[in-house]
Amino acid sequence: MATMISNLPRDLIEEIFSRVPLTSMKAVRLTCKSWNNLSKTESFTKVHIGRAAKREEKTMMVDVMPHKLNLMSIVIDDVTPSAEFKGQFSLLHKNYRINQVLHYEGLLLCIMKDPTRIVVWNPYLGQTRWIQLRYFHRPHGIDHFRYALGYADKESCSSLKFLRFLDYFYKAPEEEFFWYEIYDFDSGLWTTLNVTPHWGIYSTYPCVSLKGNTYWPAKERSTQGFQDYIIGFDFTRERFGPLLALPTDRECSFVSLSCVKEEKLAALFKHRLHHDSYEYEFEIWITTKIDVEMVSWSKFLRMDMRPKIELPLTFYIDEEKKVFMGFDHGEYPKLLFLNVIGETGFLRKLENIQYRSPCSYVPSLVQVKKLARDRLRKQRSLENRRFAQNILRLARNGKS
Repeated sequence: MATMISNLPRDLIEEIFSRVPLTSMKAVRLTCKSWNNLSKTESFTKVHIGRAAKREEKTMMVDVMPHKLNLMSIVIDDVTPSAEFKGQFSLLHKNYRINQVLHYEGLLLCIMKDPTRIVVWNPYLGQTRWIQLRYFHRPHGIDHFRYALGYADKESCSSLKFLRFLDYFYKAPEEEFFWYEIYDFDSGLWTTLNVTPHWGIYSTYPCVSLKGNTYWPAKERSTQGFQDYIIGFDFTRERFGPLLALPTDRECSFVSLSCVKEEKLAALFKHRLHHDSYEYEFEIWITTKIDVEMVSWSKFLRMDMRPKIELPLTFYIDEEKKVFMGFDHGEYPKLLFLNVIGETGFLRKLENIQYRSPCSYVPSLVQVKKLARDRLRKQRSLENRRFAQNILRLARNGKS
């Protein structure tokens, strides 16, 4: 007589399911209620994620498609670099289109073609939260907002919050306009933040999230062009920290950030070889300590740009192998491997692999809960007045 899988001991069922690929967990959860409940227990998810990471021993990445995300496995290697398709995460009906995806420690913030709302998604747990935006602003179809996700409770990774801001600082202080607001997942309410920014954050440079905080390349608001700092936002205190200097005394014309195993921050920046030179080099430094208030750095590598290296907005590194990999976001994006050994430099390029907009991905146990109906609250009258005043300011400044 054949044994039904449902009759097997729980620990044996967990052992079987722990070998299921990440992209197939949705099918497991949809099979029956008991499997769905089992797949979301803390004991199972920790084992499953741990085994997936050990089995792969590679960097995972998601590539944005209009209605779904491709999961890729990347080998960062100076001998046989490769990219392997692992499966797909399906999110939405085809009526919804994804413009951009930002990764925040296992959670994906999906910026939609529909400018009135966004969705926060945990692909591993299969949880989503739609957020209705109070207003939208895309002049000429261009999204000028900066976005970030984080959590107020750093210990439990709970109390999620969503930050977005609009900041036109290019002609400060004469014609500047800024509006910073935060959304609380627990209350479902928006709050306008009382900030007077002394920083400038360009909308074209992506941020990274690390241990519940978010960091951007930044500049002094009073200076022109160069980004010589990073700046962080603390979701617990709901405020920005001071400008934290990059480890260089030269002006940086390009800065990009990345996470290193979700534990450290890596900063890639470009500057001139000499103050009076038109030849450039780039450096990558890794943090030894970092929080919103302070940072210390350790140099990872330096390389001159005479091999015509394209600097990437998205990059990954392997500390042990001393390898750097970046994506060239040109008209026809290609996966570009830049493998560097010591200070001498070694360049290898892997071409003919096309992606729209890749970002890193690490499975997460952070819950993305829907707002309970009994917790629905109304915005306070003071916040409603602040909102109305900012909408009026936006119109007066000709930004609407």
